Formats: sequence, C-alpha cells, structure tokens
Amino acid sequence: MDAIAQRRELRRELAAQRRALTPAQRITAAQGLRRSLEQLPEYLTDARVAGYWACDGELPLNLIIPPLAGRGQQFLLPVIGPQHRLQFAPWQSGEAVQPNRYGIPEPAEPKELLEPFQVDLVLVPLLAFDRRGNRLGTGGGYYDRAFAFLNEQVRPTEPLLVGIAYDFQELPQVDEEPWDVPLDFIATDRELIDCHATGEDGAAHA
Repeated sequence: MDAIAQRRELRRELAAQRRALTPAQRITAAQGLRRSLEQLPEYLTDARVAGYWACDGELPLNLIIPPLAGRGQQFLLPVIGPQHRLQFAPWQSGEAVQPNRYGIPEPAEPKELLEPFQVDLVLVPLLAFDRRGNRLGTGGGYYDRAFAFLNEQVRPTEPLLVGIAYDFQELPQVDEEPWDVPLDFIATDRELIDCHATGEDGAAHA
C-alpha cells in the first residue's frame, strides 16, 4: 500500500472510531477539552478565536465557546470562499447557519469576513496528530493553504494554531509533507500539549 492509500485508510479508521463515541463520552470529552484549553493563556485573553462546527464525530466545542463572549472575546467560524480560500466569520450561538459544499454549517449571512492572518487563535480540527505538532486532516488542505505564511515566520506567533483532538487520535508519528503547517499546541480531552517543548513527552500540563 502506498503512502497516499495508507493515509486514506488511516483517515477512514480514525473517523469511524470518532463516530462510534456515545453522547456521554462526547460530553465528558468536551468537559476535558475545556479544562485543557483553560491552561492556555491565549484562550483566556486573545481577542479573536476561530474554531469549527463539529461534524462527523469531531470533538465538540460547545463548552468552550460560551465563555469567550463573557470575556469579551469574539468567536469565528471558517467559511470557504472563492478559489477554495478559507476565511473566518464572527458567529454567536443562535445565529443562522447554512451548509457549505461539504455540508458543514457556516454563518448564513456573515457581516464580516476575516483573513487567516487577522485571527489571533485558531482551534484546528484534525483526524490524527503527533506531539511534534504534525497533523493529519481530512485531506482538503484548507488549513495548510490558509496558514502557509506561518512557515516563513518564527513560531510560535499569531495566529497561534491549536489542534483539537480526542486523546486516542494521537499517533507516534505523523509523516510530514512539504506543504504542512505544524501546530503550536494540541488540546485534547486529557491534556494540553506544547509542540515546541523540548521535553521528550511534550506535555505542558497533564
């Protein structure tokens, strides 16, 4: 099996494992994710925080979005624009959404569209990760294209990229591709991982 086929099979297996979680397991994971993110100062202070609308078993952000508004922070959802370009639109709970070409809800009538470099903190969905910050996405390449400019900069910088994942999505190693943009942190339902840490395990806080 070649590398592309192996990645496709890995994506299929991990997506199936994610979808198999019970509602109770998802609630517990969402609670754990909130505890992990609360250890990240940027989550508590950054003005513009981009996330995602959880689909296909992704770890839900329903417990980490409401506190942002209470602290005066703005939450944004990704919007796929012309030429498959990723932009971000402010969104609050209860506001209308509509499905994009992949069936993922986006803000229905965004009042504003921000470019990737205008966001402070990005919560990035993924299928698999390793502790060096390598990520296996769904294969569309939207995030890697949107944040490619970060590969020309000294990391960490803004926007800070934080992968969001269940603990079981960790792999010993995710093979890097030339176009990949590594993550700065990974927040799971169990811990916050600093991908820039020099320690062997990379755990910022267990």
